[in-house]
Amino acid sequence: MRVRTVAGALLLTLTACTTGPSLENRGAVTAPPGDSRHLTIGSAGFTESDLLAQMYAQLLNQAGYKTSLITVANRELYEPALESGQIDVVPEYAATFADWLNAKTNGPDAPPVGSPDLTTTMTALRRLATPRGLTVLDPGRAVDQNAFAVTAAYAKQHHLKTLSDLGASGLKVRLAAGDECVQRPYCEPGLKKVYGIDITGIDPKGVGTTQAKRAVQSGQDQMVLTTTTDATLGQFGLVILADDRHLQNADYVVPVVNRARAGSERVTKALGKLNDVLTTADLAAMNQQVDSWRRLAQDVARTWLRDKGLLK
Repeated sequence: MRVRTVAGALLLTLTACTTGPSLENRGAVTAPPGDSRHLTIGSAGFTESDLLAQMYAQLLNQAGYKTSLITVANRELYEPALESGQIDVVPEYAATFADWLNAKTNGPDAPPVGSPDLTTTMTALRRLATPRGLTVLDPGRAVDQNAFAVTAAYAKQHHLKTLSDLGASGLKVRLAAGDECVQRPYCEPGLKKVYGIDITGIDPKGVGTTQAKRAVQSGQDQMVLTTTTDATLGQFGLVILADDRHLQNADYVVPVVNRARAGSERVTKALGKLNDVLTTADLAAMNQQVDSWRRLAQDVARTWLRDKGLLK
């Protein structure tokens, strides 16, 4: 297994002439599923994507494939490379990728197709991906979606376990998040409409940043926007309040493959071994090992796969 990092300019040059099926042919996919013996696994360059790419590569190696890993941090670059077959497999997130492909296909003002319902989201995603020569494999149990956290002490003091509890409490909440939270339906508007939470203001410190978490830890803010696989919440004494009314979209982890090169049943079976085993908590724990303990993603992935009996 080889690991490569490709500069964005180079990949853009390579993909400029070959970006998958032509627009005229995107109504139907006629090519049979392919089974290339050498597969390139793409990573988006952040810890969790690196871990998933390593797991995919190691499972495919065990299934008899030769693999290379390539890091391309920009979806605008790696998705066309996936269509063209320069990249064969990438880990993606169902709702986010569905909305991205929808905007690419139907324009930036197209209504979102990702939703809190996984079935609805997967149907929309596959409808958009298939004409581009992409196959979206089944999601497993792991989901990396937006989440909201408070200090454990604050939760205990006010008897909070869910976002509904927070809304019912009537507490005034200053939220540490990105400045776009003011307009995003999953953020301030959704918290107010769906949960009745009294958001008094947005502290624009970013999504899950150290600065944002420290603001909540110190009491300057009461809640922070983060993600369900955030590995560092415990270091700041923070706990996630459950999204019990399903405000957030179904961003389940899904492998996406180039159908002509990696659409075979053998690839599907190899990667499908993760579906019933990999959980959101597993991803958070592995993220922590890489981000906090400074272990290599390749080693963390291998250890986890062996511990779960998925790798010999």
